[in-house]
Order: sequence, then C-alpha cells, then structure tokens
Amino acid sequence: MTPRLPPAESLTVEFKSDRKRLSDNELVEAIVCLANAEGGELWLGVEDDGTPTGLHAEHQMLDGLPGLVAARTSPSVNVTVQALEVDGVSVARIAVPKARSVVATSGGVYLRRRIRHDGQPECVPMLPHERESRASTLGLVDVSALPVAGATLADLDPLERERLRQAVQQYGGDRVLLELDDEALDGALGLTVREPDGSRVPTLTGLLLLGRESALRNRVPTHEFAFQVLAQQAVRFNEFRRFPLLKALEWLETNFRPYNPEEELQVGLFRVPVPMVDMAAFREAVANALIHRDYHRLGAVHVRLEDDALVVSNPGGLVEGVTLANLLVTEPRPRNRALADAMKRIGVVERSGRGVDTIYRGMLKFGRPAPDYSRTDAHNVVVRLPTEPADLDFRRLVVEEERRRGAELPIDSLIALAALRELKRVTADELAGRIQRDAASAKRTLEALIEAGLVEAHGAARGRSYTLSAAVYQRRGEKAAYTRQAGFTPIQHEQMVLNYVRQHGQIRRAEVMDLCRLSEGQAKDLLKRMQGNGLLKLEGAGRGAFYRLGERGLKTDENG
Repeated sequence: MTPRLPPAESLTVEFKSDRKRLSDNELVEAIVCLANAEGGELWLGVEDDGTPTGLHAEHQMLDGLPGLVAARTSPSVNVTVQALEVDGVSVARIAVPKARSVVATSGGVYLRRRIRHDGQPECVPMLPHERESRASTLGLVDVSALPVAGATLADLDPLERERLRQAVQQYGGDRVLLELDDEALDGALGLTVREPDGSRVPTLTGLLLLGRESALRNRVPTHEFAFQVLAQQAVRFNEFRRFPLLKALEWLETNFRPYNPEEELQVGLFRVPVPMVDMAAFREAVANALIHRDYHRLGAVHVRLEDDALVVSNPGGLVEGVTLANLLVTEPRPRNRALADAMKRIGVVERSGRGVDTIYRGMLKFGRPAPDYSRTDAHNVVVRLPTEPADLDFRRLVVEEERRRGAELPIDSLIALAALRELKRVTADELAGRIQRDAASAKRTLEALIEAGLVEAHGAARGRSYTLSAAVYQRRGEKAAYTRQAGFTPIQHEQMVLNYVRQHGQIRRAEVMDLCRLSEGQAKDLLKRMQGNGLLKLEGAGRGAFYRLGERGLKTDENG
C-alpha cells in the first residue's frame, strides 16, 4: 500500500522543502532529531504547510541517501527511502527508526524533536543532562549506580543509616543486611563505590537513601517531593521537602494518615479494616514514583489528595519497553536499577518487581475502580487512585475466598471478579484486554473461578460468556440480579423466537440477537438448531435471509 502524505507535521512527521536543495547537513540533522525522539518520517520535497513542491534535480536519484545518512550519524542510523509521486510532483519519504541509543551527527551535533507549548513540533539542541536522561530511559546507563560529583562520605547521615536498619526490620527486608557493618552495608546496597585510589564515595543511591538534606539540596537538585491536599478547590496542605527517601516515605505516610478515614467490616469473627486508600497501594505508588523518577529532570514528585482520588505523579515518562498496554505483564525495567534493588532488599517495595500488582490489588479488592494511568505521557508518569466508597459485599467475598484458599487471589482472578462486578457479563476476549494477556489465559482464569464456585459460564465455543455465580449473587442479596444476568435457558430462547415469528411472520438473525440478547455466534447456533429440528425454515440467502415457521413449528402452533 502506497504511503499517503500526512496532513501536518507532528512529533513523528517532518516536512522539508527541497526547492533550493536541502543541504546534506540539514537533512542529517533533521533525521537525528527524529531518531532521538520516537522516530518517524521525513518527507523531502514538501513545504512546512504540507504542500508538495517536489525534489531538487540533484535529489532525483535517491539510491545513495541511506549510505550518506549512515556515514554522517554516530552511531549510524539506518533509514529507508521511498520515491513517491504526490499531486504530480516527486517527493521522498524517509523512514527514520527510533534510536536505541543517543545519536549525533558525525560533526557532534545532538538534537531532539519535541512539541512546543502551541502544539507545533520543533528540533532543539539536546543538552548533556538530556542525553543522560535519554540513555537512562533506554536502559543504557544506570545513573543511580554512579558516584555523585563532589560527594564525600561526610554527606551521609548516620541517623539515616540507622533508619535504614530499622526499615529492614519494619518491612521484612533482607535480614542479612542487619549483620553487616556500615562499610559492608554500603557496599551490599550500592550506596558507595571505590575510587581508583581506594577511597569510597557515595553513589546517587547512597545520597538518596542516606544523604544529609544539605547534601541532597546541593548535589541532587532535582530531588524534591510534595504532599498536597485539595478539598473543593481549597488547599488544606501543601508542603515541599527534600528528605532522603526512607524519611520521605515516613513523612508522607504520617501526613497522609489523618486524611485517610477507615471503617471496619465484620467478616465472621474478624474485623476487616476498610480504608479510603489502601496503605499498601499508597506506599507502593509513592515509593515507585520516588524510585523510578528521572533524576535528570527538574520537577517534584507530587502526592496529591483530591476530592475524588489520590494522584501520584513523577517526572520522567515510562521507560523503554513499558507501555500502558503491558504495565501488568511486562518484565520489570527500572530506570534507576541500583536504587530499585536497594529498596527491594530493604523491603520497602515488592521484591518481585510486581509493584503495579500491589497497587491494582489495593484498589480492586475493595470493589473500587482499577488504577488509572491514562494521564501518563512522555514526560510524566501519573497514577490516579479513585477514592469512591468501597463495595463492602465485594470486599467480604474476596476476604472469604482468600481465607478459604489460605492465600491471596491471583491478580488476574481479582481483575476478573472486578470486571464481572462492573460489567455483569464478560467474554474471555473482553477480559483479556483487562489482564493484558491473550484470550486463552483469560479463559483459564475464568474457568478456575468456575471451579471455585464464584463464576458460571453460559453458552459454548465462541459465544461463551461468564457471570458471577448464583451463590455469589445470593450472598450479596441479589437473587433477581442473577436471574437477569444469567438470562434464559435454550428452551426459553426457542419459545421467544417462535412467539416472535407467530406475531410477525418471520425473523432475521439480527432480530434474534436483539430479542434474546445473544451474540452473533449464539444466535446463529440457536437458529441452526431450530432449523434442524423443524421448528423453523430458512428462506432467502445472504443479507436477505430470514426464517419462517417450519413444519414442526406449524404443528406446535396448531396444537397450541
């Protein structure tokens, strides 16, 4: 299929006029600019407003262009070039891949493409800290493992090292750390590294965990966080701090608790707390923001309690390979690996690296919506945790099932139950999108819940759908709701179709789907079955096909 000229320039589309022959340097710089962002297309011979004006005579032969670009970029960018005719003139479409490292021209020029405040794209110089940030996002360098320029052991606070040891005990971290002396502890967690002369100096991880506030302010100026409480557009709390991370987490949690009311749910002999925000989810979301933020970018980590949600945001978009579509299933790819590993060993965050699961679990087990990451962009990760009232009956169901199992429900099962609570009926394909896996995995999750007595299946093959079981609806005091969701039996479906045909003379497949609330596959199977046993007969073909009463259907009508 021939590519079409895009309607306008964007982050991934660049137009370049060639009427006066675009110089090789300008062409290569434009390609570097795209490669250092998301890649895209450079259209040569097109004006900025999207008007194709054609290639210069010296650019009519494009065979040597990929080689020229490869020779004048470092590392080499491999472009593909396609000659096209648009509105009667020749243009060139140059496909530029997203660079897997930071790219420069052979002359040492670093550029990156960005969107201005007015929504228009532009190429700007790529400053040294932006190149480091890019390398960190691509996973090419771990800045948290590197020594901080000018930092010394005097910048580390002995009180914070004691706080670290207490945190290992409090959070159930790696108890081997408690047996180590200070120097061995610093080495085990990557808090310091040795210089060629044998001296030890703090790494970024070391400063972030143990650094004095004055050292953090001077050596790591990008480190800052804020706690804000906004109630009906009034600011009730708004403070910024530069504490080391363990102290930061304590301070944030201490200040958040008064704003996090809690009720109790009686389940059997036990009282189960039901907070407005699950504290495990709060801690994981805040710790993730502090650990995975881009320490090359200015800007604070914000923990903001709004009227209807807790919102946690941090500078720096998702790292390479992580998207909103694979958050639940992708392998952990920390931007600051040394810092993340240290926090895991201390026990502050999920040691498996599946912290997103903890955040999801903290929302869904109370019958609240899933965490919302939709505001995340290339510059910030934003997670919104709705604080709407909990569904106490759903919470009781989860508690009872987990006690029966003696273990937490798998996250996919919890997502499935939450989806059924919300949508009433789902298919394996619909659930697959929510658990970010394939339909086969979703079906296995649903079938396991059937065995547990929590879910029932309706229909077969492609038309198979699932609802919460009758027992679950009964426990929730919603017997009538179960009957509505479970629908009618096949015999009842047949009777509804026959009554419709008697009243209207005929019926089409779409009308069966609407009448019986069946999928296309289920309606097709029903009609095929009724045709096979003589209740209906098919007339016409294709879109014009419809069904009338068959011989057996007519006899039933006469006998009735």
